[in-house]
Amino acid sequence: MTVFQIASLLIVLAGAFGAINHFVFRLPSSIGILLVSLCASFVLLIVDRLFALDLADLIRSQLLEIDFSDTLLEGVLGLLLFAGALHIKLSDLRTVWVPVLLMATLGVVLSTAIVGVGFSWLTGAPLGVALVFGALISPTDPVAVLGVLGGSGLDKTLETQIAGESLFNDGVGYVVYLILVGLAWPATAHGTGDTGVIAALELFVQEALGGALLGVVLGWLVFRVMRHIDDYPLEVLLTLGLAFGGYELAQALHVSGPIMAVCAGLLIGDVGARYGMSEETRRYVDAFWVLVDEILNALLFMMIGFEVFAVTLETDVLLAGAASVALALGARLIAVALPVLALRPFRSQVRGVIPIMTWGGLKGGISVALALALPAGEWKPVILTATYVIVVFSIVVQGLSVGKLARAFAHKG
Repeated sequence: MTVFQIASLLIVLAGAFGAINHFVFRLPSSIGILLVSLCASFVLLIVDRLFALDLADLIRSQLLEIDFSDTLLEGVLGLLLFAGALHIKLSDLRTVWVPVLLMATLGVVLSTAIVGVGFSWLTGAPLGVALVFGALISPTDPVAVLGVLGGSGLDKTLETQIAGESLFNDGVGYVVYLILVGLAWPATAHGTGDTGVIAALELFVQEALGGALLGVVLGWLVFRVMRHIDDYPLEVLLTLGLAFGGYELAQALHVSGPIMAVCAGLLIGDVGARYGMSEETRRYVDAFWVLVDEILNALLFMMIGFEVFAVTLETDVLLAGAASVALALGARLIAVALPVLALRPFRSQVRGVIPIMTWGGLKGGISVALALALPAGEWKPVILTATYVIVVFSIVVQGLSVGKLARAFAHKG
């Protein structure tokens, strides 16, 4: 199949699954599309088992042709993060920057360590490999989080804190993942060839700080150009060029593309919107990126549903995946609670911040993509299946209930 044929098929399926959800399940769009996609996948698996039609092998080969991991990590992720950051104001983020920074850095590292040690004990995997699993499952999905919390009556400060943490921990988690893969599989493309701790720290600084600096510089340059233009189609095109071109430039310079996208989106969404756009341009830019966000999110969640064909559906592996759900939630609780409790003497806390941020720490496509990108080996099928189980549980179970939890605490307040 050509690229155009694949894209056409995916868009048709996403639209069809969205319509089925609208008329049958009436769930939030992304969650509903994921559930319909999962149901369709399981029906095909059952039919394949009953009639030996080799449907599973055919679909699996098409999925490999699409390459979910490269598609997400090399392009879609940057657009989603840019779109998410575009709607967060720096003035709001400034009030919660300390907890956001702690959770997006120390929280990710702490969660990685807890999940890694627990997964090694649970499955017998080497500690280095288990820590890679901890790194890829620790980041939360900003699009999923914001989508399910919308309209929940959540306190504005807490909403900004959750959104900011989700946006930045994606980038930090990706950098930690690259470092740990380089240590566990030093011969792979992810590695640097040098497995020392100093080299790992240098890579972290290069990726994280380099990505942030590049995002700010590119965002500022685009903002300066937009100040002298009052033509909304052109200004929308400039933001699209920033998201696409900036991410590719970050990849070429070996700095973090996700962190670049977040920083550039924050600058354009706040400074650029206030001082570089007319009211008409702001409306069109916001509407365009909301639409891009919704379409890509629908495609992403549909693809997650179809990735069931790539996982190992053996009982012992599925049980390990189910146990990993509890492990990931426990690590998330500790990673949230420690920074919140440490800051409690110095700043007021919103009611229910720990349970809401723990249960609202939804996992998403980036975790599946990172698991798929792992080098082939003995433990990849186990890691991929455990990741998939956690992501589906997170999106469906946590995603459908976290809004009720947020409203419950809002009413108590």
